[in-house]
Amino acid sequence: MKNIFLALFAISQFAVAQNKSKIDTTNVEKLDDVFITANRTETKRRETPVAISKLSAKTINETKAVAAYEIINKTPGVLMVNLGNEQNMMAIRQPMTTNAYYLYLEDGLPIRPLGIFNHNALLEINQFNLESIEVVKGPVSSLYGPEAVGGTVNLISQKPSFYPTFKFGLQADQWGYKRIQAAAGATLGKIGFHIAGISSLQENSWMTYSDYNKDNLNIRVDYNINDKTRLISNTMIGKYYSDMSGGVNETDFYNRSYKSTSDFTYRKSDALRTRLTLEHDWNPNANSYVTVYLRDNKLGQNPSYGIRWSATKNPTTATGEINSNNFKSYGVIGQHTQKFNFWNTTMVSGALYDYSPVTYWSYLINLKATLNPGTPGQQTVNKYEIVAEQPETKLANYTANIYNTAIFKQFSFSPIEELTFNVGARYDAMKINYENALDLSTGNKNYNKFTFKTGVNYNPIKNAGFYGNYSQGFSPPNITSIFRAKSGTGGSTGVPAAFYYNLKPATFENYELGGWMNLISNKLTLDYAFYYMDGKNELLSVRLEDSSTDYRSAGKTNHKGIELGFNFRPNTQWNIRMGGTVAKHRYIDFQLSDNSADALQNLGGYEMPQAPRWSGNSEVSYYPNWLPNFRTAIEWQSVGSYYQNQINTAKYKGYDIFNTRFGYKYHNIEIYGNIMNLTDKLYAYNLSRGNTANAQTTYVAAAPRTFLVGIQYSLCLKK
Repeated sequence: MKNIFLALFAISQFAVAQNKSKIDTTNVEKLDDVFITANRTETKRRETPVAISKLSAKTINETKAVAAYEIINKTPGVLMVNLGNEQNMMAIRQPMTTNAYYLYLEDGLPIRPLGIFNHNALLEINQFNLESIEVVKGPVSSLYGPEAVGGTVNLISQKPSFYPTFKFGLQADQWGYKRIQAAAGATLGKIGFHIAGISSLQENSWMTYSDYNKDNLNIRVDYNINDKTRLISNTMIGKYYSDMSGGVNETDFYNRSYKSTSDFTYRKSDALRTRLTLEHDWNPNANSYVTVYLRDNKLGQNPSYGIRWSATKNPTTATGEINSNNFKSYGVIGQHTQKFNFWNTTMVSGALYDYSPVTYWSYLINLKATLNPGTPGQQTVNKYEIVAEQPETKLANYTANIYNTAIFKQFSFSPIEELTFNVGARYDAMKINYENALDLSTGNKNYNKFTFKTGVNYNPIKNAGFYGNYSQGFSPPNITSIFRAKSGTGGSTGVPAAFYYNLKPATFENYELGGWMNLISNKLTLDYAFYYMDGKNELLSVRLEDSSTDYRSAGKTNHKGIELGFNFRPNTQWNIRMGGTVAKHRYIDFQLSDNSADALQNLGGYEMPQAPRWSGNSEVSYYPNWLPNFRTAIEWQSVGSYYQNQINTAKYKGYDIFNTRFGYKYHNIEIYGNIMNLTDKLYAYNLSRGNTANAQTTYVAAAPRTFLVGIQYSLCLKK
C-alpha cells in the first residue's frame, strides 16, 4: 500500500500545478433534506413517503470511525452489531441477524448479486471514501429488488473536487490497531478524479487470535463529454484477512478472560468492483443513464461459527469446516427519469440484467476439544485443535449460474401542492442453473416476484409533514442455504446427502405511518415512524443440540415498532441528537420440532431471539466559540434486554455504554481522539444460546475501554 499513497501524493501535486487558476463551480449549497435512495432520484424529504435518514459528510468526518457500525448506528431505528474486525450483523425492523433481509448499495448499485448475500459485505467499504450514507428503513423491493426488506444502506462515494485537494492521515489505539489513509482529487479540464486508499492493521489485541489487515483503494474518474453528457468510472479493489476469534463462554466472559478457543479460524476476501456509467440530460425534464458493471469476489473461510460441538455426546471431539465462495457478476442497469408539468409528475423507469456464475465448496475438518473443569454435560471448551482435514468429505460442492432480470417503474405526482402521491412496482425474475456434485444432480430454481408500494405525503404547513405507505418485500433463499447438506446426511454419515431444495422465498407486507417537523426556526427537528410488518416464510436458522444449524422457511412472523429521531441545535455551540426504536418481533406460527417427544412444538406467540425491545443512540456535541476549530462530543449507545434463545428461557439484560470524541484543527492539521466504552463496561456485542436445557451461552465480548488517537493533514488549493 505504500506505493498507493506515494501515487496519490504525486497525482495531487500534478493536479495542483494544473489547476491553480481554476474557479470553483461545484460549491453548491448542501441540502440535508434531499435524498436519492428512496426514489432513485434527488427528492426532497417532504416528498418521500418512507422512513429515511441521511448521515452527512460532517457526521462521517467527525466520527473518525474504525468500522462502519460506529457511523451507521447514529441512525434512529438501526442497530448494526459489531462482530469484531469490521465484521457485523444488522437489526433494522428485524432481530439481530445475518439473514438476507438487508440490501447494501454502493452509489445505488448492490454490493452483492441477488442470491449471494453476505452480512459482512460492508467490511469491503473504504471509510475514507464516503461522502454520505442514506438508510431507508422498511421494504423498498419495488425499487431495488429482493433483499431490500428490513432496510437498505446506500454508501455514497466522494466525487471529484474542482479545486485540487489532498488528505493524509494516521490513527492508532492502545490495542495494536493502526491505519494509514490518503485521498486526492481535482478537475483537469473535462476530466475529474478522486482517489482514496486505506490500509488497516490489527495485531496483539485485547482478544487473543484477533489480528486482521485490510487494504482498500477506490478510484473515480468523471469525463464531461459536454454540458449534457457525462461518462463516470468507479473502481474498488480490496483485500481483507482476519483471524476469527469467535465467542467466549460465560465464565471467561465475566472473568474478562478474552481467550479464543481456536487459533486456526479465519476469513479472507479479495474483491473487485468496477462500473462505467453514461449519463445524458435530454432536457431540463428528462435524464437517462446506463451502467455496465463487473464484480469479482473470492471469499475463503475456516469459520469459528462452523465449529460443531456437543457437551453430552462426545465432548472431547468436534468438527469444523473450510469453505470457499467465489463469484463474478456481469451486469447492466438502465434508467430514465421524465418530469411532466401536469400535477408535477415524475416517472422513473428502469431495467436490470445480471449474470453471476458462482462456485462453492466446503469440506469437513476433525477437531480435538480440550475441556475446562466442570460437571459432565455442562463443561465448556478451553481450546480446539485440528486433528485432520478431510477434503474428500464435502459438506457442499456446487457450481451455479444466477440470472436476474428486472424491470421497475415509479410515479410521483402532486394534484395539489400539499399532497404528493408515490406509486412503484418491480418484477424480478431470478433463475439458478446448478450442478450439485454431492448428489450428482443438475437442475434449475426459479424465484419470480412482483413487488408493489404506494405512499402519500401530506405537508399542511411549511415546517411539518406526514406520510403513510404500504410496501412489499421479497427475499429468495441464499444459494449457500439451498445447497448445504442437511445435518446428519452426506459426508461420512452413511446417509445420502439431503438438501434444502424446497426452501421458499420470504415475503413481507409493511404498513407505515410517520412524519417530520422543523420547529423553533429550524433549530429543532423531529422524525418519527410507526410500522407494522408481517413476514411469511422467513428463512430462519434453527440451532440444534450440537450447535449445528438447520434452515426452515417459517410459517409467519410479525415485526412492529416505533422509530424516533430528535435533533436540537439551540445555538452554534451545542447540538443535541437523540434517536431510537421500541420494537417487538415475534413468531406467529413456526413449527420448531416435528418430534412428538419434544415439549415445545410450535413457537407461535414467542418472541424472536436477539430482538431487543429497545435500542438507541444519542449524542451531545459542543463547538465552543471561545476555542474555534475545536469539537467534542459524548455519545450514548443503549441496547435493551432480549431473549438469547428461541424458547425464551434465557435473557440478556442489554447494555448502556458511552463514547466520547474530540478534535482540534489548526490550519491544515487536525488532531483528534476517540474514547470508546468510556466507563470500561463489561458487555457483549451479541450472545446466543441453544434451546436444550443444558445449553450454554456464547458471548461475543465487546472491547474494553479503547483510546484512539489520530492526525490528519488536509490541503485544498484555491486561486
